[in-house]
Amino acid sequence: MPAFFPNAKAKNKIITFLSIISSWPLSALATDRVFDYCLLKQGNGATQAVGYWTYNDRGQRQENITDWALEQFKNKYRTSPGKNRRPMTKEAIFHYVYAVLHDPVYREKYALNLKREFPRVPFYTDFWEWSEWGQTLMNLHIGYDKVTRFTLRRTDIPDEEAIKTGHTPRPILKINKQRGCIFIDTETTLSGIPSEAWDYRLANRTAFEWVLDQYREKVPKDRTIREHFNTYHFVEYKEKVIDLLRRVTTVSVETMKIVRAMKTAHRN
Repeated sequence: MPAFFPNAKAKNKIITFLSIISSWPLSALATDRVFDYCLLKQGNGATQAVGYWTYNDRGQRQENITDWALEQFKNKYRTSPGKNRRPMTKEAIFHYVYAVLHDPVYREKYALNLKREFPRVPFYTDFWEWSEWGQTLMNLHIGYDKVTRFTLRRTDIPDEEAIKTGHTPRPILKINKQRGCIFIDTETTLSGIPSEAWDYRLANRTAFEWVLDQYREKVPKDRTIREHFNTYHFVEYKEKVIDLLRRVTTVSVETMKIVRAMKTAHRN
């Protein structure tokens, strides 16, 4: 981690992915900040990563893609067909790699290899198409909290029992894929979630499930922590969560549009 983020001011873009010790299929997520080794898996780590920049002990940075690798891509695509051709760059290669790691055909074809070794990157015919997909995906996933909110229907029905007893609505935080909705608490439901949004998964869960799990109220097992430090109450974060779920819907839908385009590209 210090090689990626040696100090609080260090800037970087990271591609994280499930390591070979994971029993789950390959999953990848870009980030621009220090991350948990359990980012893509609950418990005991299993998240590996490659950064665009690496920093030495003196805080000096260098691009993590070597000059040799750049030459391999230049030579491969020097005369290859492709739209929007431009000078090959290391940043374009980084985006290309991120796209390949999301390619459903790649994940299926090399499923056994991905459980044994570090991912290898194939040369696809149209480099720039894949690089542009990767850049779009990276912008979506790193800027997930700033994308346009998806228009979902919000239904609020007062919880009369909670009102009578002077309590706040009881958190539910559960999804219903068949109905295309998320139950926030005993008063609020979000509906109108497109079916394709459920198809975007990080490891074994949808993006929605990752968000809901992070904001669910949990009772600490340790008595001291439970009595003195368990101050989290979902009601204080309810509107933030609803806003985040709307944005995550956009991220999920837009990601799956690109994934479907990837499948089509293999058939053409």
